Amino acid sequence: MKLRGFEKVSAYKDADIVMPVRKTETSAGYDICLAETVELAPGQSVMAATGLKAYMQPDEFLSIHIRSSMGIKKHLRLLNSVGIVDSDYYDNPDNEGHIMIALENMGAEPVRIARGERVAQGIFLRYLTTDGDGETVKEKRSGGFGSTGRK
Repeated sequence: MKLRGFEKVSAYKDADIVMPVRKTETSAGYDICLAETVELAPGQSVMAATGLKAYMQPDEFLSIHIRSSMGIKKHLRLLNSVGIVDSDYYDNPDNEGHIMIALENMGAEPVRIARGERVAQGIFLRYLTTDGDGETVKEKRSGGFGSTGRK
């Protein structure tokens, strides 16, 4: 029985991409690498491919954070501050649950991030719901990135 983890999306199934790992015994986050080299001009933003999808339990999510070295040394930030990958994002019909990292170059110089370089970290977390939450009708995910609430 699979509880939580990472898999390659089919577009990268034969690619030699780095699978996420924790680097120390007490690391909370799994280091996430890029599947392709990206270059960002000052002020530019990009959705960078990881080649990965994540599976987890229904009451969990994957929280995506920039690695501190990317923020401090390369002046990169996540456009959405913290990425949230819901459990039902896995294998969605739009993009198979492909985790993309929304990066922005806040520095004055161009930044190049090589394929296989660690750029973010993912932390699996459980969440709580409010009283009465089960009484409201919920949508079924029908798409990929930014699809909930879209009509």
